[in-house]
Amino acid sequence: MTATKSYALIHEWLTPKATGGSELVVQAILEQIDADLYALIDFESTNPDSYLYQRRIGTTFLQHFPRARNGVQKYLPLLPLAIEQLDLRQYDVLLSSSHAVAKGVLTAPHQLHVCYCHTPMRYAWDLTFDYLQGSRAGHGLMGWLTRYLLHHLRQWDVITANRVDYFIANSHHTARRIWRCYRRPAEVIYPPVNLDRFQCQPQKQDFYLTVCRLVPYKHVDIIVEAFNQIDRPLIIIGDGPDLPRLRQMARPHIQFLGAQPNAIVEQHMAQAKAFVYAACEDFGIAPVEAQACGTPVIGYARGGVGETVRDLRQEPGMGTGILFSPQTAAALVTAIETFEQYQSKFSPEAIRRQAERFSPAVFAQHYCRFLERCIAEFDRQAVMRPSPSP
Repeated sequence: MTATKSYALIHEWLTPKATGGSELVVQAILEQIDADLYALIDFESTNPDSYLYQRRIGTTFLQHFPRARNGVQKYLPLLPLAIEQLDLRQYDVLLSSSHAVAKGVLTAPHQLHVCYCHTPMRYAWDLTFDYLQGSRAGHGLMGWLTRYLLHHLRQWDVITANRVDYFIANSHHTARRIWRCYRRPAEVIYPPVNLDRFQCQPQKQDFYLTVCRLVPYKHVDIIVEAFNQIDRPLIIIGDGPDLPRLRQMARPHIQFLGAQPNAIVEQHMAQAKAFVYAACEDFGIAPVEAQACGTPVIGYARGGVGETVRDLRQEPGMGTGILFSPQTAAALVTAIETFEQYQSKFSPEAIRRQAERFSPAVFAQHYCRFLERCIAEFDRQAVMRPSPSP
């Protein structure tokens, strides 16, 4: 990386509860690039268990708002204003890690802005109607106010795409969504997955597994409904607002373990005969983690899972799972039955090799190479750019 350049990395929020794929990207970038870190809020620099402990992190006025530590989504109308208050004029290169508003930082003409986009803001675009139907804020007079807010949020989101010089998408699925929302091309660089946590285990036990947050868009209800029909043992790890409803739906052979520490998750992923996933994700880290254990994946064919899982029926000898479509319990039942027919043909070693395509080392190589290309092109264009008239 160009040593003479100064770098700032901007992310939405840094809290002990925010430990998903976007946070892994932040960590991986900081391991490669000496950048100052900024976020709407930061509660990780005071967390002794965090790699960011005692790091200096720039924040916004939302840092001091009530219950900010539990997330700033409740302050949604203020997020665009807050991100625009970060004064980053002293940096040459701005790197944003954005799934909401981080890409909206204000930039100057001399600054290069490269955005790693995990997703265009989902509650303003793809999940608008899910959000309105599932929230008290989506009904009555408040519902109309919420619709008005989301309308303006979409406008702001499109405008701020013009503050980005180069987009990176975490999957081809996300790249298509970036084009749909912003009409901007995006380089696809898959995010890093911490594969070292998981050991490939050839011997499997007689249960299926899913691990995720129990929220509506994950469609765990489809999984429960399918396993209710076929009477196979299923273990569900995760917590969330859908848990009571899912427990009520489930028959006795479906077991809920709630939230579990990493060691328990890793053990179950290594032992499961297959990992089941019904969500349409922008990337989807959990199915890759399962493959790191040599565990086949039965997944919905759309979204990132369609890119990270190889269907054994299309790629004999290299297959890592069975993909299903449409996103229904009936289609999932058929996929499970198909998996059981092909189960002996899966190679745990081949499945692990597929997961290694998403290692931190691969991410670092692709990200740094693309960033160097962006810097060279931006600098070349700056030389060719005419000076402003006096």
